Amino acid sequence: MSGICGVVSSDPRDRIDPGILATMRDTLRHRGPDDEGLYIGPGVGLGHRRLSIIDLRSEGRQPIVNEDQSVYIVCNGEIYNHAEMRPWLEKRGHRFRSHTDAEVVLHLYEELGTRCVDELRGMFAFAIWDERARRLFLARDRLGEKPLYYRFDGRHLIFASEVKALLAHPAVRTEPDAAGIDQYLTLGYLLGSQSAFSGVKKLAPAHYLTFENARVKERRYWQLKYEPKHKITDEEARGEILARLTESVSIRLASEVPVGAFLSGGVDSSAVVALMSYLGQRHVKTFSIGFKDSDYDETRYARMVADAFSTDHHEFIIEPPNAEEVISELAWHYDEPYADSSAIPVYYLSKLARPYVTVALNGDAGDENFAGYRRYAIAMLAYHLRNVPAPLRRVVGAGVSAGYSVVASTQRLKRRMSLLIDMLGRDWKSLYSGLMTVFDDDEKRLLYTGDFAAHAKLPSLSTLYDESQAADPLDSTLSVDVRSYLPDDLLVKVDRATMAAGLEARSPMLDHQFMEFVARLPARLKMNWREPAGKSIFKSSMRGIVPDPILTRSKMGFGVPLDHWMRGNWQDLLRDVLLSPAASTRGYFHPHRVKTLIDEHLAGTRDRQTQLWSLLMLEMWHRTFIDQSIATPVSPGHSMIHRICA
Repeated sequence: MSGICGVVSSDPRDRIDPGILATMRDTLRHRGPDDEGLYIGPGVGLGHRRLSIIDLRSEGRQPIVNEDQSVYIVCNGEIYNHAEMRPWLEKRGHRFRSHTDAEVVLHLYEELGTRCVDELRGMFAFAIWDERARRLFLARDRLGEKPLYYRFDGRHLIFASEVKALLAHPAVRTEPDAAGIDQYLTLGYLLGSQSAFSGVKKLAPAHYLTFENARVKERRYWQLKYEPKHKITDEEARGEILARLTESVSIRLASEVPVGAFLSGGVDSSAVVALMSYLGQRHVKTFSIGFKDSDYDETRYARMVADAFSTDHHEFIIEPPNAEEVISELAWHYDEPYADSSAIPVYYLSKLARPYVTVALNGDAGDENFAGYRRYAIAMLAYHLRNVPAPLRRVVGAGVSAGYSVVASTQRLKRRMSLLIDMLGRDWKSLYSGLMTVFDDDEKRLLYTGDFAAHAKLPSLSTLYDESQAADPLDSTLSVDVRSYLPDDLLVKVDRATMAAGLEARSPMLDHQFMEFVARLPARLKMNWREPAGKSIFKSSMRGIVPDPILTRSKMGFGVPLDHWMRGNWQDLLRDVLLSPAASTRGYFHPHRVKTLIDEHLAGTRDRQTQLWSLLMLEMWHRTFIDQSIATPVSPGHSMIHRICA
């Protein structure tokens, strides 16, 4: 795990400034606190910061070069099948200087060229410089676990793991992109290759890029397929899921540094911890975080799993944090506006786990694999009612909403279900897009100034539906999340939060071979109306392994009590930041509308927490990167975190 960066010119006579490259590299120090490396050649420079996981010796330092010093690599991530490929490469005459996975990728490129990505199993973002061909080859893993940004000006291609490293190069401007900001305000994150910075792009998941002869070419090399369906019995499906997930967990335990696990108390992370224990990991170090507000706290369930498997459990409680401190830290580490408030607990959990472990497994992607979000049931209800007149659909929605509200475990869920009445009048695909929206079109018309609205570009998830190639509507919706919400929200959250602490996160359920198998299971096994919360086949496959109360409990999600904090200690910050002269004069929003959103939330007449958080993070992003008033992150304060179990 590490941070990478580089500068490549189409003209080999160009000199790459080593001082600038070193500054870019060291901006990523938090991603790789253990070691550093630099390579400067004719018209090329590569930088690397290393978090040492495999082969801790100096031989593992990057950039790594091949035997005749014609091909170089800098790599961020973990290739879990690198040991399997090494013997074949040795038979082909390659001599290894280290035991690292990066050196395997380097020699695999020499044998297969860009097709080397097809053989890799893991999470990665890497850059290979081929001196003979004067070709830069950038690649990103299939699901998007590891990030990679770049800027191309027609002559130079500059790339880095994080935007802040790009901004350390004087040729990269810090100008906001109106379309990116509009997309952020719609979804709460930046979708696909879009960034919030003008001229900066993300390399999309499952894509590679070549820069050769002054031309940049991108190509998708993989897509999750939901067809053809497996012809399989329920019992066979359960056995395959268990066997494949066990193997996926097993290969992610390889490490020369301490390994633990994040444990939320949900079925996904509990399954991972259970399998770690069954695989012989004694006294697995587990880490949980909770809140004093019982509507958001899952620590009792995490403790139940920890007790069941005799883990070395560490539990922390977050009290209302200093708002300005936490949003300043998050703004710096996340680089772009990012509106998922669950970044707060993941960020502090990572900081607190790091003294004990260097690698932490988690249960990410369980919901996207097995239809675990309630919104899937809502979308499928709308699909089955699609031929019913809209007014009648709303009547049905009112009944379903009332039924869910009775059993809803949190006020947050009750508020969400109340939206169902209005939304069931829509087409089922637009309904699902609406469920994922922070500011809808009507809210934007009230919020946006005319100038900003003219430059905004409405993002849409409908094209992702068209590209899904799935016959079943549930599979199609899962595919949309795998192409959007999973890589651009959830995986961004985990990567930035863990890397801020120099901690490596590994996600067994993101294994592409595991996901390929699950995708082709019949949709009825993932969700049925007897268990509309989803994960039917997954829960049954874990029965007898994960404690029954974990399998039968309602899904909670990893939310934070923002609504309470905003009506409490954060009130002054809301007004001071969002109604400041700087925010009001940016030209994006009507100040009176922002004030209305604040007043409605503080008065309790409307729940505006998600929208206000998105506006807060946008303004702090501006102050951090556009105004450049904050050069480095605030030192993390742990005064709001109380350790209750160690």
